[in-house]
Amino acid sequence: MPRDEAPDDAVPDDSRAQFTEEEQRVLREAFAAGAPVRCPRCLATMTARAIGGGSFGLGYARRREWLMCPRCRRSAMFDVKRGTRN
Repeated sequence: MPRDEAPDDAVPDDSRAQFTEEEQRVLREAFAAGAPVRCPRCLATMTARAIGGGSFGLGYARRREWLMCPRCRRSAMFDVKRGTRN
């Protein structure tokens, strides 16, 4: 490959399907603050959907949220208590 060509994985962030770590952090912080969550790519208001986790009889239950953009169709999931994806 010639030196002046970018590798195939050098795609600008705005065209990548996944949000960057920084974008995900901003989404989680907005959700935790109770503010309307806006898509960092297209600025549409995102839809939140709670996702259950754990099983009956276990000593823990996870509370996850799935934020979905109705315009560009990108989404992010995170554990509300921990503030992380997993």
